[in-house]
Amino acid sequence: MSVNVYDLAYTVEKGIRESAEYAELKKQYEAVMADENARTMFHNFRDIQVKLQEKQMTGQEITDEEVLQAQKTVALVQQHDLISKLMDAEQRMSVVLGDVNRIITKPLEELYGTQG
Repeated sequence: MSVNVYDLAYTVEKGIRESAEYAELKKQYEAVMADENARTMFHNFRDIQVKLQEKQMTGQEITDEEVLQAQKTVALVQQHDLISKLMDAEQRMSVVLGDVNRIITKPLEELYGTQG
């Protein structure tokens, strides 16, 4: 019997959307977006993250000034209650996605992991 992996993937997607972790993440995201100050801080934080990731992926050096700016921004967003709650919800969702990824890649890990 052949299994349609794509159908299963869409079932997993639906399950993620219906999960408590996703519901909480969505709630916290909407709370941040509804607050002008939090939204601005959050977008600034994300912009810095993306720029640093792009530099890292392209092999460009990240300056000490950029690291310091990123650290200051992280400290600021962590002090904002709404953003802090969103980051906590993101972390919980990340754990779920990591667990799901480990589960679905287990056959490949077993196949290649058994090689000498």
